[in-house]
Amino acid sequence: DQERFSKISAIVAKLYKKEEESKKVMEEEEEEEDDTFEDAVCNKTPARVNTPLSIITEAFENLADLLKPDIITEEDGLSLDAFCNACTHVSVLFSCLGFAFKFAEMEYISKVNDLVEASKTLDTLQNILDLDVEKDTVKTPGSRSRNLRRVRLGLDLIRAIFEKFLMTDEYSLKDAATTAYTEVCAPFHTWAVRTAVYAGMYTLPTRDQLLIRLDETEQSVEKNMRRYMEASRPIVEYIDKLYIERNIKLDW
Repeated sequence: DQERFSKISAIVAKLYKKEEESKKVMEEEEEEEDDTFEDAVCNKTPARVNTPLSIITEAFENLADLLKPDIITEEDGLSLDAFCNACTHVSVLFSCLGFAFKFAEMEYISKVNDLVEASKTLDTLQNILDLDVEKDTVKTPGSRSRNLRRVRLGLDLIRAIFEKFLMTDEYSLKDAATTAYTEVCAPFHTWAVRTAVYAGMYTLPTRDQLLIRLDETEQSVEKNMRRYMEASRPIVEYIDKLYIERNIKLDW
């Protein structure tokens, strides 16, 4: 694990350097903008309809609809293909958070890609767990049940960050992300990973920079974040229920 983490850290360092160079260029361009034009954009121009966040939100609202009692049955289960389709959109949010979450982004993408591969032969999330339970490989590193668990943590981490971010207008992204990570993911990560993530929190974009990256206004970002929070909650609860019903604890 240490060797793997070292390799990932090296990759992250390169990505961070590249990101810092891009950020410097972007800041220089922003300084050259006319103040009047900047005010007009911030105060009068609404965010585009199809922003990254709105696309993600809509995908999870559609996925949450599949869990409604009049649509899903105990025997049917949640479609793995539909789940993967929604999850593939989320990586852009980790990307917007910058260096601090590069590790989480890379891990999340690799786990989702594995589930996408599984969807070629398995129909539902239940099938993933049942197959690993049968083979006694639920908690085995690299197992799809383990990867599903990690993807679930990623989805809940984004929800928690949004929740903290919207608590007050003054709440910084650094504070929101640090608190959310501590609550959701830190208990399941190694010391090395936790240390890297916490160190990277100081590189998070400011509140205004995040809005620019997401192409949102203060009003639209709150609306879309709350929509995601509401839509993702039943999905996370559904996944937890699948483990609990099979007597699999959630402390890993």
